[in-house]
Amino acid sequence: MKSDGITFRKIAMTAGFVLAVAVFAGCAFKSIYPGVTETETETGITEASEMPTAISVESLAATTAETTPEPETTEGTEDGSPDETTDAASGETTEEAASETTSDANAAPTPKSVKVTFVGDCTLCSDARGYNHFDAVVKKRWNYPFKNCKSIFSHDDLTLANCEMAITSSKKHRKKAFVFAMNPSGTKYFTHASIEAVNLANNHTLDFGTSGLKDTRRNLKKAGILWSDTSNYAIYTAKNGVKIGMCGYTSTYGLSKTYKLIKQLRAKGCQIVIVSCHWGIEARYTATKSQKSRGHALINHGADIIVGTHPHRLQPIEVYKGKYILYSIGNFCFGGHTNPSDPDTAVVQCTFVLNDEGTKVTDYRLHVMPFSLRSSKRGNDYCPKPYNYESKAYDRVMARLNWAEADE
Repeated sequence: MKSDGITFRKIAMTAGFVLAVAVFAGCAFKSIYPGVTETETETGITEASEMPTAISVESLAATTAETTPEPETTEGTEDGSPDETTDAASGETTEEAASETTSDANAAPTPKSVKVTFVGDCTLCSDARGYNHFDAVVKKRWNYPFKNCKSIFSHDDLTLANCEMAITSSKKHRKKAFVFAMNPSGTKYFTHASIEAVNLANNHTLDFGTSGLKDTRRNLKKAGILWSDTSNYAIYTAKNGVKIGMCGYTSTYGLSKTYKLIKQLRAKGCQIVIVSCHWGIEARYTATKSQKSRGHALINHGADIIVGTHPHRLQPIEVYKGKYILYSIGNFCFGGHTNPSDPDTAVVQCTFVLNDEGTKVTDYRLHVMPFSLRSSKRGNDYCPKPYNYESKAYDRVMARLNWAEADE
């Protein structure tokens, strides 16, 4: 009996030892490979690995417009694109693998950056009271107008254009020199070209009155295109989590409303703030004193970049306090003229580089790409095309913008 008791105790001790080893091994495995059951997103918040990160957009009223109806709210949309997450552990247990993991963890983080593309006046229609030459040429070929620049737009984080027209089926328009309205189906021109956002702060979005403006906002929202104007800001969250704020300004207003929009965008956590300005004198190649003073004031009040339109001409770029003011980047895809006297335009990209904490922009890098607003030598075929590098036309655009390759 004594021998049997000793044997029983030995078996029990052995079983206990094996159980302890198994528990310890399980704890060690989880400690070495924390990514087995969960992943950590770029934001630092632990989430289930199948949880997607959406590119969110929103547009909220800041103030009541002075010449427009009570601003509407553009709700957020989601594209369901998956988040970039860390991979689960491979299961290796070598000392080399552990050393490599430690080295990566101690590496200096790469500053976040965001690339935004800007183009000027886009009027994807002809005057509503006459023959629609734009539709006759383009024939609802949704990829046609921007086919020579889609590859640029689709490889950035955000493309912003000036939408200088109403988007409505209405026939009731105001009495003025030119009235522009695109059929709602035309929003496909934007979506097929990877143009995610438009500015509505200009002198043609009210061509069909307040009801036409409501239609414009509604149709853009339906198409998933973000919009902003003088009374509404918009926020676009890039895939890397950087928030890009946008708002509009026209020279018919004072600056106080725009200051408020900028302040609200910062309060919403936007690291980048873009102000689209519709200002200046048509057919003029230089900025006015008013443009310059207001551009400086907007930078002083927190804007990161100013993007100007309306003169239908290119105007010199200014660097003010390390930030860029694009006083006018001209027309781009412009249906308002069948034979424009000056076809010069440009696609302008700005790369915003943030600090290590990702809280604010510390560097601005501008890249200018000279374009013609037409592909043919005469007339207007509504298909912008890049000028050949170092051609006379290419150099002319760079000179008008007072820009050089060395500036980039």
